[in-house]
Amino acid sequence: MRLVLANRPRVCRTIGALTLLLLSSTALAHHSFAMFDSVNKATITGTVTRFEWTNPHVFIEIDVAGENGAVKHWSVELGSPSILLRGGWKFSDVKPGDKVTTIVNPLRDGRPGGMLYRITLADGRMLGNGGPPPPDPATR
Repeated sequence: MRLVLANRPRVCRTIGALTLLLLSSTALAHHSFAMFDSVNKATITGTVTRFEWTNPHVFIEIDVAGENGAVKHWSVELGSPSILLRGGWKFSDVKPGDKVTTIVNPLRDGRPGGMLYRITLADGRMLGNGGPPPPDPATR
């Protein structure tokens, strides 16, 4: 019994260090949204090439035809499936081949990608990134 009591401070420090390590690894696993320009918006219209309904974030891959006929591939990030479900989404709402129009907060570095602000689906429905569809940014 004396051996256990004598090592109590060391045991407590070890348990505390392990707890901090586990909590910090969970916090580091989630990335920041600082890579997106939260002020500006870009509107893209194109054809869905891939729809990934996965955790921790859903992705829509879209091919957008440019003015010169060249196709630019965009990657659009959304919230988690659970957040999207609460906002009215279904995993079957988007399919490869669908024509969609998205408004995104573009990537700050200029690459073709962004975080979804609002999407207009092939059937005309508008969805937001987890909540009700936000208003058109041009009218704000």
